[in-house]
Amino acid sequence: MNKKEGRDFDSVLFAQAMDEHLSSLRYASMIQRSLMPDTSFLSGILKDHFIIYLPKDYVSGDFYYAYQNAGYTIIAAGDCTGHGVPGALLSILGISFLNEILQARIVPRANRILNRMREKVMDALDQRGQEYEQKDSIDIALCVYDPYRSVIQFAGANRPLIMVSDGELKEIKPDKMPIGVAPLEERSFTNHRIEVKEGDRFYMFSDGYPDQFSEETNKKFKIRNFRQLIAHASDWSMERQKGHIEDIFHDWKGSAIQVDDVLVMGFEI
Repeated sequence: MNKKEGRDFDSVLFAQAMDEHLSSLRYASMIQRSLMPDTSFLSGILKDHFIIYLPKDYVSGDFYYAYQNAGYTIIAAGDCTGHGVPGALLSILGISFLNEILQARIVPRANRILNRMREKVMDALDQRGQEYEQKDSIDIALCVYDPYRSVIQFAGANRPLIMVSDGELKEIKPDKMPIGVAPLEERSFTNHRIEVKEGDRFYMFSDGYPDQFSEETNKKFKIRNFRQLIAHASDWSMERQKGHIEDIFHDWKGSAIQVDDVLVMGFEI
């Protein structure tokens, strides 16, 4: 085999390997998406909703979650360390742990769910606060909706909740610590109790949207502009909001590289 034939043979092998790799990623993406709630389930437990889910790669470190337990509706949006395969594996762990916690059939409290989830993540990753350990973690916003008392409990690990009621936008701040080992002394997550009424709208999101750079300005979109975008569109139908928010993202990004996974979840009660 001469040098040219050798190069051609190597190119064929490389192309085959890439095809197999992409095929594996597509299949992994299908498995990951199957673990998250589908539209029909969400439509059955929420008055209205939308989800914008844009992985940077085929699989994502972002995930969304919904569950019903003893009359309560639990909704969450998570953002795992990294993206791609490592982030996706951690997201699957997060989903599995939430299922395990909520299947215990206890009366759910948002902060207790996150406290228990943190314990499970730290055990699974063998995190003991040592310098040499893996620092992987999950940021998450989690709501527990009690329709009988018209109350939402919210707990957040580095991810906030945006609420729009009667045209007024309010951001409920999260605790500044992750699900996983924290650089500061760990404490219980805060349980926010929010009285709600029909028509109130809520938004949870990863940091991928605000952190996206613009092709034109090479600047981040930023959280301030994201809040303004939500406030501007919040009285539209959820379907129209989704289209508008997604269009703004693509217009802003242009041909720039997507820097992170993107997740935006809106729902109405």
